[in-house]
Amino acid sequence: MLKAMLLKVFREGVGGLMAFISFLTRPRKIKRTHDEQLAVAEKAKSMSVYQYFACPFCIKTRRAIHRLNVPIEYRDAQVRDSEHRQALAVEGGQVKVPCLRIDDGDKTTWLYESNDIISYLNEQFDPAVEAA
Repeated sequence: MLKAMLLKVFREGVGGLMAFISFLTRPRKIKRTHDEQLAVAEKAKSMSVYQYFACPFCIKTRRAIHRLNVPIEYRDAQVRDSEHRQALAVEGGQVKVPCLRIDDGDKTTWLYESNDIISYLNEQFDPAVEAA
């Protein structure tokens, strides 16, 4: 019991330090015209990211979202009794983060794996990828 508690404290401490360093070194945001940014914001309304604050893969995904300058809602799935964790488990099928929820009318897609999420977001929002 004590060993598990110490491990949790260590993991959260290291994760918090990683999140702080990530904040200090985050990449520059993509610049867009006002109208382009409004279109990005409108498209992002149908998306949300389920995540844990100190998870390294979630940090990686948040850095990409920051660089892409996309206002996506973050949902904390770490708290055991939270509605977001329940939605992730029941609707998404597993409690695994990061997870990008994409609502498209009646259809909801749950995209797991940080690299897959980042690739998808780059295809949707990175002008350099769109031009290629």
